[in-house]
Amino acid sequence: MNRNFSQIKMKSILVALFLIGSYSFSNAQVGVGTPPIEGAELMLDGSKKMLLDKWEYWKGPRFKAEDPIKWAEVKDPVTGGKAISSNDPSAAGGLYGAADIVTKKKLKDFRAHVEFLIEKEGGNSGVYLQNRYEIQVLDGDYGLHGMAAVINEHLPKEEAYNGIGKWNSYDIVFKAARFENGKLVEQPKVTIYFNGKKIHEDVSIQQVWGGPNSGLDGGNEGGKGITDTPGGLKLQAEGHDVLYRNVWIKDLNLDGKSTDF
Repeated sequence: MNRNFSQIKMKSILVALFLIGSYSFSNAQVGVGTPPIEGAELMLDGSKKMLLDKWEYWKGPRFKAEDPIKWAEVKDPVTGGKAISSNDPSAAGGLYGAADIVTKKKLKDFRAHVEFLIEKEGGNSGVYLQNRYEIQVLDGDYGLHGMAAVINEHLPKEEAYNGIGKWNSYDIVFKAARFENGKLVEQPKVTIYFNGKKIHEDVSIQQVWGGPNSGLDGGNEGGKGITDTPGGLKLQAEGHDVLYRNVWIKDLNLDGKSTDF
């Protein structure tokens, strides 16, 4: 009887460990097709209607587009549903900052999910956290300026890109820079999963790259003069066929916490 009891107890422990492991994975909720988690707001479902309702052009120093937003609603080449193309004619030739779009909702700490599909070789765009810090979207490049890099600062831990013509996803937890009495006391930090694989874990971001045309504070002390100003999630137009869908955001409060999840 004792032996049977021990076997039953061991099985119970193994089942419990399995469930804990399963919960941890499902709790992260990452990867292509992940729906908005509890408390999140869907920002882009692939329709022009939601695009116009929740986004606006970022009217930085290089802005040259005209309202309303010209990013087109197109047919999702994989599912036949809807997607939004970043190929705004005003950004032809890689003119970033000319027709970038940013959420009307401004953010500090947040969780975000972004799905993108690159249709042609060399397709280029970018996801900007707080309209400052770029997570690169670029086919055919793996490096500090390549796919999934925290641009110019952190190389992803592994290559997880699904390739041309396939949907990819970034799952992001971002913690804004902290200030005391107007002075920067903690750099912004981020954790990112790329197609379900953790590629950046609670890494610090030192500055805004790309100059004043790239986003908020880009022209402030060479990008090092970060200010305590909330900013939206921005998607970059570079005149390339990069599609977006299923973008959602949840506000967080990460005081005293890591971005890891």
